[in-house]
Amino acid sequence: MSTNAPEMSIELSERINKLEASATLAMAAKARELRAEGKDIIGLSLGEPDFNTPDFIKEAAIQAVNDNYNSYTPVDGYVELKSAIITKFKRDNNLAYEPSQIVVSTGAKQALYNVAQVCLNDGDEVILPCPYWVSYSDIVKLAGGVPVEVKTSIENDFKMTADQLESAITPKTKMIWYSSPCNPSGSIYSKEELRALADVLKKYPEIIVVSDEIYEHINYVGGHASMAQFEDMYDRTVTVNGVAKAFAMTGWRIGYIGAPTTIARACNKIQGQVTSGANCIAQRAVITALEAPVSNIQYMVDEFKNRRKLILNLLAEIPGFECNEPEGAFYVFPDVSYYFGKTLKGNTINNASDFSMFLLENANVATVTGDAFGNGNCIRISYAASNEQIIEATKRIKEAVS
Repeated sequence: MSTNAPEMSIELSERINKLEASATLAMAAKARELRAEGKDIIGLSLGEPDFNTPDFIKEAAIQAVNDNYNSYTPVDGYVELKSAIITKFKRDNNLAYEPSQIVVSTGAKQALYNVAQVCLNDGDEVILPCPYWVSYSDIVKLAGGVPVEVKTSIENDFKMTADQLESAITPKTKMIWYSSPCNPSGSIYSKEELRALADVLKKYPEIIVVSDEIYEHINYVGGHASMAQFEDMYDRTVTVNGVAKAFAMTGWRIGYIGAPTTIARACNKIQGQVTSGANCIAQRAVITALEAPVSNIQYMVDEFKNRRKLILNLLAEIPGFECNEPEGAFYVFPDVSYYFGKTLKGNTINNASDFSMFLLENANVATVTGDAFGNGNCIRISYAASNEQIIEATKRIKEAVS
């Protein structure tokens, strides 16, 4: 229906006006726009495996459809899925959880959001070792919290030290969030490094730890460690995981937490008012995924490891790209500050955002600025792509900056 009435002026909330758009999703959208215009864009911006979901998991989903799983699910997840998660935590992490400590959510991102909403009050500080996953900071802000960034360096593999943690703690510190393996750096905290951080935290029993372990199985050095494995940290650590990355199930949207019962019950409560239970078919498929031997997905990890070697060798040939060797996940996080202040093809590069946009427009390669991850000297490049795409993308980058 057409009308000549003036368009109503709608005033949005301060909350949404202050919220940053996800940089990874924004770059992916920009790449899709350029492809629609006919440009040959190589997308190395999204953190998404380029493998298909394994057939044995898809078959479990088909069986669930045929078995008429189509009703609302329990808010915190099917009993059978929670049991599979408990078994997985014990098998892979030596962590013992009760059903009341498990909450299944629509992806690990919702799990993180739930935890922030139930734990943070206005002004509470959350320590974020930089670089951190793009959404941490804004999820914290949405809950009224204050992100406190702890800068790390490429020389230390982008890992926060015990001394840095100690220096960042104030009377307002409520939580610390970190990922291991880390998105975007690929760095992994060893058991000894986590113990050093725990030794600091044991002096501050009120601080809650959020350990994001979504990339747990994409590990090239072995020996994944969880903060909750320490007896003195178990009752104050929320372990976040999911199936998106290791099982190539990004679109299935299933994540979960193992947490102190008080936090888990609170997450169940808020989820019941927001989304309720996660998708029924996806949950049934995840039961099968988690109960299967981890060796079933080793072929993907092996291929990612090969690609890591390939992309590091190729980036080493490009002047001004300083890389460390990531130990897990499927990203490299090169320092590109060499180009700041320089002019490339008529474009002045002032920061990582400028450089990332330059690569998109002049090399037709989509990356993500490190500014979004709390490190303005770097860009994130995903090698969850074919060897041919990696070779062509790095060739284009080298030509664009030469």
